[in-house]
Amino acid sequence: MEFIDGVSKFIPTIKGPGAPLSLKEKLMWTAMIIAVYFILYNTLAVGLNKQALSNPFFQLISIIFAAKIGSLITVGISPIVLSSIIIQLISGSGLMNIDMNDPAQKARMQTVQKLAAIGLAVVEAVIFVSTGYVAALPSFLGIVILQLTVGAIVIIYLDEMMTKYGITSGINMFIASGVSYAFIAGTLTILLPSAVQAITNGGAAAISNALLAFGPLFFAIIVLLISIYIYGMKVELPLAFEQLRGIGGRLPIPFLYVSVLPVILATSLELAMSVWFRFLANVHGALGNIANFLALYSAQGSAGGGSSLQLSGGILYLISPNFQSPYAAPYGIGGYGAYFHYLATQTSTLILPWGGQVLVPEVVHVLLYVAVLIVLCVVFGKFWVELTGQSPKKMAEQLGEMGWQIPGFRRDPRIVESVLNKYVPTLTVLGSISVGLLAALATLTGAIGSGMGILLTVGIIYMIYQQLERENLYEAYPMLNKIVK
Repeated sequence: MEFIDGVSKFIPTIKGPGAPLSLKEKLMWTAMIIAVYFILYNTLAVGLNKQALSNPFFQLISIIFAAKIGSLITVGISPIVLSSIIIQLISGSGLMNIDMNDPAQKARMQTVQKLAAIGLAVVEAVIFVSTGYVAALPSFLGIVILQLTVGAIVIIYLDEMMTKYGITSGINMFIASGVSYAFIAGTLTILLPSAVQAITNGGAAAISNALLAFGPLFFAIIVLLISIYIYGMKVELPLAFEQLRGIGGRLPIPFLYVSVLPVILATSLELAMSVWFRFLANVHGALGNIANFLALYSAQGSAGGGSSLQLSGGILYLISPNFQSPYAAPYGIGGYGAYFHYLATQTSTLILPWGGQVLVPEVVHVLLYVAVLIVLCVVFGKFWVELTGQSPKKMAEQLGEMGWQIPGFRRDPRIVESVLNKYVPTLTVLGSISVGLLAALATLTGAIGSGMGILLTVGIIYMIYQQLERENLYEAYPMLNKIVK
């Protein structure tokens, strides 16, 4: 890893503040960074076939990546998320031994991740344009690729700036901002016109059809309320400070111990593969059967003429919600009646590697999608706990170093670890299953803004609220900041 020291000289880095920033200064920086993000969000790349971008369902796949198809930030935060997953996998496998407590090694790790993110930004920009996911005019292919690449790199540095100067990470803030925007825009541009159209059509069912048009908004509110409730669930363990008798506190272990990170990583992986595997659509022969078994793409007509590739079958289709399909939400097929009829009657094609094909009912697709998402959430949840130092063993060591112990037990990290082992692994699994189920259920019911987006936004706002609470406390009691750090 030492060769990274020479490479890092040529990689621009956002310099951190010379002195700790006040809460007011952090809020100002956050507002400025979000303003830049929304300017990029609403600026279309030059050289696009704008008619082909009129499909509103393109935006659904972008929520998890805090992006907007056709804009300068079409790629969004995908390179940041994927590079983080790749680096964590390599580090967790033991191929790289990084001591994050060593400033030099930590700096190398950050440089490697930034290089990986920039490389992925270039690759994904090429994939988005060359596969037709972003409809570029033939004479502007290179220019569009360049614009998407630059936009993705700007997002990488905005994320770094937000982390150092803002109130949370850029990934969190961009997702929350994008989902909030999609929530309002979806209600005003999709649901409200549908309700007005239902009333205009008249008939005995006019009112009921108008109310059903707001079904996605109703499900979004349900998801919002459930999310708020489960974020407030926690287990509290009593603590005592050994050096000062009478001083104690409580260690809160939230039900969502790893927050929504498992569902972010699981969905990011699924959606990224749906973009990357587009190259398999051009493979033929014996390898073509294997490629189609993994991901089957078919040409679909676009609003601007011509055709584009859409995932229509294969293993990848069966384990993903298939946001690219016009049937990805009830309001894309004509209401909940038509939507559930489609799920009950339609099938997708699974081409076998050795030849032949199998028709898989959409009901099986739904069940597989939910099951695989839950499994991935649990795997990523347990994986993230170990990698980020949130395991019972690491927590026990940290509490011991700070002088905390559990009342009634002698001060021994092993005892604290055994107590934490009764709660942390269980809460990690249950929390991961809960966010996976909630995200899948909301996605399948077509909640506006997507169930995933709402779940992420609630979690992000909750984390920001907690951070703002701490910031106010630290500013009121500067000594507390020194003790904690």
